[in-house]
Amino acid sequence: MERLLERLFVAAAWLSALFTLAVVAIFIGFLLFRGFGTLGASLFFGNVPIMEAVTGRLPVWHGIWPAVAGTFFLVVLSAAMAVPLGLASGIYLAEYANGRWKSALSFAVDLLAGTPSIIMGLFGFALILFLRKTILPEANVCLLMAGLCLALLVLPYMVRTTQVALEGLPESTRIVGPSIGFTRWQNIQHVLLPASTKALLSGVILSVGRAAEDTAVILLTGVVANAGLPASLTDKFEALPFTIYYLAAEYRTPEELDRGFGSALFLLLLTASLFVAARVLQRAFERDRR
Repeated sequence: MERLLERLFVAAAWLSALFTLAVVAIFIGFLLFRGFGTLGASLFFGNVPIMEAVTGRLPVWHGIWPAVAGTFFLVVLSAAMAVPLGLASGIYLAEYANGRWKSALSFAVDLLAGTPSIIMGLFGFALILFLRKTILPEANVCLLMAGLCLALLVLPYMVRTTQVALEGLPESTRIVGPSIGFTRWQNIQHVLLPASTKALLSGVILSVGRAAEDTAVILLTGVVANAGLPASLTDKFEALPFTIYYLAAEYRTPEELDRGFGSALFLLLLTASLFVAARVLQRAFERDRR
């Protein structure tokens, strides 16, 4: 009877795995079928010459280049705020905090991780209204506010990844620094962090991917259709997730809908490229450590 149950469990596990792979394959195949034919310079720049579009000398109305550029600026801005703070917070929780203080901080991180993205967008919008009524009457939705809210959204992923990576190191690795006279910080800097590079890079890529694909936060904090390239951090902007949503909901011609599928395919390829780059960096760091 036990062997029968074991075989049934293994069969169910295999079926679940195959079902998941089939769904992913169908999803990717559908995107390739609808969007692959649109990939090309016209998808990004429309009928505008490439150099004029990239430099912003001519606006792009029928391409996704402004959305690609806006997504890039948004991801870089949110990562610049979230990654250093997340690393520092994770190191503190893993190596310095203890007792009730550690429990309280861990609860706060878990609470932030469970906050829906739409709530984070509402927080950013409410913050703008507060600033308008108090110290900054000209405050408005913009790239900076969207980046700040996205940084808060992905911050707990970075904190938890860093904490788990450091706490999961074996004791034999943790005692290397003290055995040769390193201080606690020197041990963290020269031994523990390099040993955790693989997990930390995974956390960074996960955070970047999460920031690149979110729509709810930016919908309330600065993204608009046909905004063009942002000239400063206080400008409105375009982004790929919102462009896909907008084209799918408001398309007027089949060509616009196909452009939405092409945008979705490009965003998927971009995310996959980030994970491939992370894997290459992980192997390079592992070779350097050896």
